[in-house]
Amino acid sequence: MTAVDTGESAEPQKPKSASRPTAPVAEADATTAPGSNSGAWATVRRGIALSPELRVGLGGTLVLALIATAGRLVVPIAVQQVIDRGILAGVEVGVTTDGPIDVDLRFVSWMVGLAVAAVIVTGGVTSWMHMRLARVSESALSHLRVRAFRHIHDLSMLHQASEQRGSLVSRVTSDIDQISRFLQWGGLQLLTNSGQAILSVGVMLFYSVPLGIVVLLTVPVIVATIRWFQTRLDDAFGIVRTKVGRMLAVLAEAVVAAPVIRAYGIEERTRTRLADAIEDHRAAAVKAGWLSASFSGAGEILSAMVVAVTLVVGATMAVSGSVSIGTVVAFMFLIQLFIQPVQFLGEAVNEAQVAVAGWRRVLDVMDIPPDVADPGDRGRPLPAGKLGIEFDNVAFRYPLKGETAATATGHLAVRDVSLEIKPRTNVAVVGETGSGKTTFAKLLCRLMDPTSGEVRIGGIDVRTVAFRSLRDRVVMVPQEGSLFRGTIADNILMGQPDATEADIRAVFVELGLDEWLDELERGVHTQVGERGGSLSIGERQLVTLVRAAIADPDLLVLDEATSSVDPATEVRISRALGKLTQSRTVVTIAHRLSTAEAADRVLVFDNGLVVEDGTHAELAAANGVYAGLYEAWQRGTAA
Repeated sequence: MTAVDTGESAEPQKPKSASRPTAPVAEADATTAPGSNSGAWATVRRGIALSPELRVGLGGTLVLALIATAGRLVVPIAVQQVIDRGILAGVEVGVTTDGPIDVDLRFVSWMVGLAVAAVIVTGGVTSWMHMRLARVSESALSHLRVRAFRHIHDLSMLHQASEQRGSLVSRVTSDIDQISRFLQWGGLQLLTNSGQAILSVGVMLFYSVPLGIVVLLTVPVIVATIRWFQTRLDDAFGIVRTKVGRMLAVLAEAVVAAPVIRAYGIEERTRTRLADAIEDHRAAAVKAGWLSASFSGAGEILSAMVVAVTLVVGATMAVSGSVSIGTVVAFMFLIQLFIQPVQFLGEAVNEAQVAVAGWRRVLDVMDIPPDVADPGDRGRPLPAGKLGIEFDNVAFRYPLKGETAATATGHLAVRDVSLEIKPRTNVAVVGETGSGKTTFAKLLCRLMDPTSGEVRIGGIDVRTVAFRSLRDRVVMVPQEGSLFRGTIADNILMGQPDATEADIRAVFVELGLDEWLDELERGVHTQVGERGGSLSIGERQLVTLVRAAIADPDLLVLDEATSSVDPATEVRISRALGKLTQSRTVVTIAHRLSTAEAADRVLVFDNGLVVEDGTHAELAAANGVYAGLYEAWQRGTAA
C-alpha cells in the first residue's frame, strides 16, 4: 500500500441562507481527464448507476417530499378561505356596510387549526425526509469511497506516480463529500422547491387563470437568466476546483519535503510558489463568488418584479369584482411559494455544479482501466513449493503523459530479456543507474506488466495469477523502509495479520535482531511516528525486514538500501539479510557489490539488456561490464 497525503478542502465565498449548511469546494488537480466534458445529466445518471444504493427507499422519500411540499400550500389556501368565507362572506366589493362585519368565528377557528396542523405535519415529514435521505446517501457514498479507493490502488504505480497525491486523495474524500452535501441539501432543495413551484402555479391557475398567466409570463425570463448564469458558474467553479487542487498539491509537497527545503535553504522560493498558488485560487474564488452573488441578486430583482406586477393586476381585478380579495391576498403567499425556489435556485445550482464536477472527477478516475488488473475469480494460485522465475522475450516501455501501458511510446527500459532463475537461487541484479534493474524487479512482482513478452513464476504467467496468491507468495522489500503510523508491532502485522506478539518476538530472534529490540524502551510497542520518522533510516529497514520475514514468502525481491547507516546497524542489516534469504528464491537489486559477491548468480543490466550472466568470480575475471563496476566499487571502498 502507498502512503498518501491529505489536505483540507478550501471554500469559495458563496451566498448562504440562514438555514443552509456550508458546502466547501473540493480540491482538484490541474489535469483534466478525457471524460470531464460529459453533460451534467449524463454524469448524474452514471453516478447513480455506480451507486445503486442511492435508489434504496427512494420511492418513500419522494412521497414524503410530496407531502412536505403540498403541506406548504395549506396556509395560503386557509388565508383565502378565512378572508372570503369567514370574514367577508356576504360583503360585496364596492358596497359600504353600516354595521359590523359578521365574522364566522367557528369557520375561522377551524381553518386556523387546519393550518397549524398542516405546519406541524409538514415540519415532521420534512425532518423524516432529511433523515432518510442522509442515511441512504451516506451509506451509498461510503460504498462509492471504497470502490474508488480500491480502483485507485488497482491503478499501476506509473499512473499513481504521475498524479498529484492531493488529487488522488481528493477523489475519495472531498469530491465525494461534496456529492453528499448536494444529495442531502442542494438536491433536496431542487426537488422540493421545484415541486413547490409547480403546485403553487397549479393553485394560482385554479384561483384565477389571468393572474396565473401573469406569473407564468415571468418564467421564460427566469429560465433564461438561470441558464446564462449556470454556464458561467460551471466554468468558474471548475477553475476554482483546479486551483484548489494545485494549491493543496504544492502545500503537501512542501510539508513532506520540509527537511530537504531546510537543508538547501529554499524556504523563500517554496513560500513564493505556495503564495502564487494561493493567489491563483483566491482570484478564481473571487470571480466565482462575484458570479454567484450576481445570480442571487438577479433572483431578488425578478422576485420583486413578479410581486409588483401581480399586485397591480390583482388589485385592479379585485376592484372590478373579477377576483375576490381573499384570492388576491392568497396570491401574495402563493407568489412567495413560487418565487422562493428561484431565490434558493442560485445556491442549489451552485451546489449542483460543484457536485457534478466532483462526481465527474470520481467517474473519470473510475474510467481509467487498471494497467495491472487482478484476474479475480479467474485467477490461478501459484503452485506449492519454492518458486522459479522465467522471463521470455520481455520488454517494457514507459508510457508518456496521456498514454496507457498498451500504447506506450516512451523510454524502452527493458528489452529482449530472456532468462530462467531456478528455485532457491540467490540472484544479484547489478548495473548503473537507469540500466533497467529496478524495472526488472517491478515486472517480477507484477507492479507493472510487460509491454511485450511473458513473465512466469512457478511456470505460470503472472498476469493470470490471483493477486491474493501473488502477494502472499512474492514479497518486495523497497529500498527505503516504508512504515505506517503506529507501533513496530502494527507495521510487522501487515506481513502476517494473525501473528501474536510471541510470533513477532520469535522472528526478531531468528534474524538476530532481538538485542536491538531490547534496546528500545517499549520494544515492539514503540511508536514509529509519521512515515517511520521516529526511527532512523537503518532502523526502519530492520522493521521492514522483519515484516518480510514474518510473511514467509517463497520469492523475495530486495531493493538494497544505499543510505548511510551506522556500522552497528549495517552489521545487523547484513546479518538479518543473510538469515532472511536462506532457503528462498531471492532477487536482490544490489547497489553494494559485496551483495553480488555472496550471491549464487549475478545479472548485469546495461541500457535495458542483460549483458552478462554468471557467478561473481566468473564475471570479475571476464574483463567486461561487471569487472569495471567491481573495480570501481573496490576503489571507492578503499578510499
